[in-house]
Amino acid sequence: MTAETTVVGYPLTFSPIQLGGQRLRNRIIHASMTTRYAREGLVTDAYENYFVSRAGGGAGAIVSEPMNVAPGQNAPSRLAVFDGRALDGIARMVERIEAHDCRFFVQVQDRGRGRHEGGRIDDAYGASPLPDDISWTVPRELTAGEIEAMIDGMAESCQKLAAVGVTGCEISAGHGHLFHQFLSPWSNVRDDYYGGSLENRARLLTSVISEIRERCGPDFAIGVKLPGIDGVANSVDLALARDIAAHVAATGHIDFWSFAWGSHANSLYEHLPDAHGPAVPYVDPTAELRAVAPDIPTGALGYITDPMQGERQIADGKAELVMLARALVTDPWLPRKAAEGREAEIRYCVSCNSCWRAIIEKNHLECDNNPRVGRADEGDWHPARTTKPQRFAVVGAGVAGMEAAWILAEAGHEVTVFGRGDEPGGATRLHAELPGGENLSSVYDYQTLRAQKAGARFVMGSEAQLADITGSDPSAVVLATGAGLSTPQWLDADWRQEGLVPDLRTLCADFLPRPAKSDGRLVIYDQDHTEMTYAAAEYLSDWFDEVVLITPRERVATDVALVTRQKTYRRLYECRVRIVTSAVPTGVEALEEAAFEYRNVFNGDTARIEDIAAVTFATPRVPRAALRPPLEAAGLPVHVIGDCLSPRTVMAATREGHAIAEQLLGARVSNPQS
Repeated sequence: MTAETTVVGYPLTFSPIQLGGQRLRNRIIHASMTTRYAREGLVTDAYENYFVSRAGGGAGAIVSEPMNVAPGQNAPSRLAVFDGRALDGIARMVERIEAHDCRFFVQVQDRGRGRHEGGRIDDAYGASPLPDDISWTVPRELTAGEIEAMIDGMAESCQKLAAVGVTGCEISAGHGHLFHQFLSPWSNVRDDYYGGSLENRARLLTSVISEIRERCGPDFAIGVKLPGIDGVANSVDLALARDIAAHVAATGHIDFWSFAWGSHANSLYEHLPDAHGPAVPYVDPTAELRAVAPDIPTGALGYITDPMQGERQIADGKAELVMLARALVTDPWLPRKAAEGREAEIRYCVSCNSCWRAIIEKNHLECDNNPRVGRADEGDWHPARTTKPQRFAVVGAGVAGMEAAWILAEAGHEVTVFGRGDEPGGATRLHAELPGGENLSSVYDYQTLRAQKAGARFVMGSEAQLADITGSDPSAVVLATGAGLSTPQWLDADWRQEGLVPDLRTLCADFLPRPAKSDGRLVIYDQDHTEMTYAAAEYLSDWFDEVVLITPRERVATDVALVTRQKTYRRLYECRVRIVTSAVPTGVEALEEAAFEYRNVFNGDTARIEDIAAVTFATPRVPRAALRPPLEAAGLPVHVIGDCLSPRTVMAATREGHAIAEQLLGARVSNPQS
């Protein structure tokens, strides 16, 4: 968004605001989001690309991920500020960000004992030697001297950042990190200057705030993210959160603030609310907290994906700022598109938290609905138009095939999409109709709109045959026919063939028209462990007397991130789904008596479930790639992507669809993918 951009919507969101000595051109702030794009403490191309793209996309300000700003902080995936090594790279990046009239804030944070990954933390420290509520890491207690060195180091780092053009800082004092650990009476049982009363427990935070203000002056904007309800017994409830907010506001040094929910505990999932709950879930308690100091601009934070949601919070007087993280990961140009009335062109956040999983497991940020995160040309990307149009057949209208289709069509090629379903989306469309899955529709809706606008032809409603594909006379074929659930070994072929034990996808499709309630129990054999299985269990719990989930593993949801697994367990238990772990069916014989028998995988003990109304299964998927050999025999280059290549995730599907389209646009189509 440039100065010349005419704002056609959301007048409050796109009005300027003053944060201390800094002016923001609009109210949209990119909330802190871990990218792990830094390497050895230095700015990389991906790191710089990421933040510059969001500045160019119209954000009024950006809050970085945490940086190494204190003695002892040395994570290689965080920029090295305290020792000065990253300052030149930060200066260069800030200059590019400021060129878009965007302000850049650095998050000041220390995790202390907090952990949201498996295993204990080596050399952990904290307010008191009490275990972290997730990892049970017991930290050593910080000495008063170490605390004072941390305060001094954080202020010194902010002074260095101000010198290279950084607008200000946001101190992260929620989410169970170190400041939060000091603030909470649950994790701070010290009896010195930093424990006991609220004034003492807050001293680390208020001292950092005051010292930064003293060293950096009035123009260096200071924000703080404070705990709301952290979901831990005897810790921070709404009343204590209000007292903390009032105490911090009394420093007189805060230029903006926001409030975070959850902690490093069984409430971790509240940090990243998803589509299994209402949008903007924390706006009302945030409004209550902001009332203790209404003159401090407040950021609406948590599951905001649509521009109108932010506009409404400002209009209702519940916030002055709209803080977006995941939504701007998905589309860095969301602000600019919204301002220009181009909402239909926004790639919307799915709110599935697979970005969190990528950060933890892959050590870098990725997104289901944005395969270009961190690339220099990420924002509002369009493929270059070809001067030599060719014909391409995309077989499969799921999210992998559709990602390839829209890019090839927009580049000016003649694209024919063959799909089994009546509408694009594939298996993702079914998931989108289940609880918590509705946001997934934004993936294939965006792809379909782009493909249709670019002139792609759709042949839908039946299984594509070899003659159909060759009849379109393609130069190459993108095969994206997905995968089907495998038949479990315990299920006799006759039972499967006759449809007496349908797979979970088939059963869900049959129940989506909302039939009459079935008397008896449903047994789901779970060898899948992904979100769709549990969304189905939740949905089907309304239509059976009881749903029993049986898995051979020692727990369910092992193929999702911890933050997702926590919410999955909560939903299943709230729906009274019975979970049986470490068990496998003994066979189908008992089904003749409307019963289901299973045995423990470790000791062989058997048990029986009576009053069975139906049995279904979610098993490892098998690629549907039968068309590949005949297509290759016909002399066509075949590029296999998505689940058809290897069953995985939506993220893998969109990434591969995007990649194969780029490959075809930049390489000879006669060179097929191996």
